[in-house]
Amino acid sequence: MTRSAQTAAILCFALVSTTFALRTPQLPNPTLDPRASGEQTAVLAGGCFWGVEAVFEALTGVKEAVSGYAGGSRSSANYRVVSSGTTGHAESVRITYDPTKISYGQLLKVFFAVAHDPTQLNRQGPDDGPQYRSAIFFNSPEQKAIAEGYISQLNDAKVFPRRIATTVTTLDGFYPAEAEHQDFVRRNPWNPYVLAHDRPKLEHLDKEFPEFLKRK
Repeated sequence: MTRSAQTAAILCFALVSTTFALRTPQLPNPTLDPRASGEQTAVLAGGCFWGVEAVFEALTGVKEAVSGYAGGSRSSANYRVVSSGTTGHAESVRITYDPTKISYGQLLKVFFAVAHDPTQLNRQGPDDGPQYRSAIFFNSPEQKAIAEGYISQLNDAKVFPRRIATTVTTLDGFYPAEAEHQDFVRRNPWNPYVLAHDRPKLEHLDKEFPEFLKRK
């Protein structure tokens, strides 16, 4: 389903998105979360990259969040082709952050609690297909260990009503999306999709993680 054909589905999903935000349980901190040094990057996929980018841009310690594609080849990394669901890419966000202000584990906590529903397989709300899958693309053994450990921790604690569907995969490449997709939520605050899907995430973030937010 393309976003241009989603008006009715989006309106229905507004209630679903808000309900998920209200029902998201309190997540524990990751048991394994050693602090790194120097500027770090994380690449996360959780459905449409517009809202995921907006969530992470709001966090203290995050220097930049870029929408893009990960999981496929450079040649197929464009929105029209990725939208076919046949490229192996997932709509993803590359987060550049200062680990002295926010840790990788804390980024994952926000990812699981606010940025998307990690129990959905190959979809998020009205967006259907493997390009909207939940995925963590690690770029170091430490990131892999933290991500896998946190998923096991949350599953063992039965934090969510269903098991987490998020995959943990080696980052082979990240390709920034077209300019029209960068900072989309900030530039289009009254877009119907943004109002239905992304605004509830930011409101939930503001309510649940005020200590992680940049000072306005």
